[in-house]
Amino acid sequence: MSKIGVMVCGHGSRDEGAVREFEAVARGIRERLPQYEVESGFLEFATPIIRTGLDKLREKGVTRCLAVPGMLFAAGHAKNDIPSVLNTYQAQHPEMIIDYGRELAIDPKLIKAAGARIEAALEAADRSGGDDVPRHETLLMVVGRGASDPDANSNVAKVMRLLWEGFGFGWGETCYSGVTFPLVEPGLEHAARLGYRRIVVFPYFLFTGILVKRIYDFTDQVAARHPEIEFVKAGYLNDHPAVLDAFAERVQEILDGENLMNCKLCKYREQVLGFEAEVGLAQESHHHHVEGIGTGQAEHSHNHDHGHTHDHDHHHRHDHGHSHDHHHHPYPHADHPHGPVSMKKKTA
Repeated sequence: MSKIGVMVCGHGSRDEGAVREFEAVARGIRERLPQYEVESGFLEFATPIIRTGLDKLREKGVTRCLAVPGMLFAAGHAKNDIPSVLNTYQAQHPEMIIDYGRELAIDPKLIKAAGARIEAALEAADRSGGDDVPRHETLLMVVGRGASDPDANSNVAKVMRLLWEGFGFGWGETCYSGVTFPLVEPGLEHAARLGYRRIVVFPYFLFTGILVKRIYDFTDQVAARHPEIEFVKAGYLNDHPAVLDAFAERVQEILDGENLMNCKLCKYREQVLGFEAEVGLAQESHHHHVEGIGTGQAEHSHNHDHGHTHDHDHHHRHDHGHSHDHHHHPYPHADHPHGPVSMKKKTA
């Protein structure tokens, strides 16, 4: 009989707080799956790297690894970079079979965790002596990470709508921390003009890091320009018990044969509006040059999203050829006035 192990694959960050939080989540998953050996690793910047975690599982006698991406949505990292690392390891160590699970995605457990973070922020705002603002006079701003994958970006909008409707807020908006549009500052400036007394800013992120801190900084900047509006900063998901339950569920899905990533709107296999040129791009990862380089430096800010082949569904391993060229397919709306160009300093 095969010995089963679990590998939790994180993105990685130069922010030490983000690394600690990921490790706490990995411990929570380990507690929920005591029947398996559980290891974790990062794609870039932090240690241990994914390959190290796989080595540890193999040294413990694991012959079948259930690998899950420690990510909310399937963009370039979950669809391309992590599978590329796993494929390479599988080719080098054929004695250990690696099965890849799907991302957390839109899930009732995640919505429950998000709702708890927003509810806690509202209660704290009310306790602090602020005005008693009814829900219908409150606007919810959900902030996603932002990717060059429109499917992942659209998922953030769906999360926002579920939370907006669930809470009964007066209005809901979506913005992003990078890559796409609108970014946080122009998004909040737009929201401030809609006439709501309170704006709740909720980063739909798993962990802290420079991006979450930047979201809060932009919130403070916009709030200073609009003192008539109360801005409430909600916490991110982190290790909420419902998040840990969702991770454990993704592992079980692999065993049950239900680890199916939604490919219907994947820009790498369908001609999604505006991204038609990316269908069938070769699967590759360029993260080798930043594996395990350590925390304490400025956050890596460029766009990592690549394409990959679809000889098989991308919840499983793919046929691919490796190239280590540091290449990114251009994002088609990089010059959008509310996107990354809005962060460039204006010259006199």
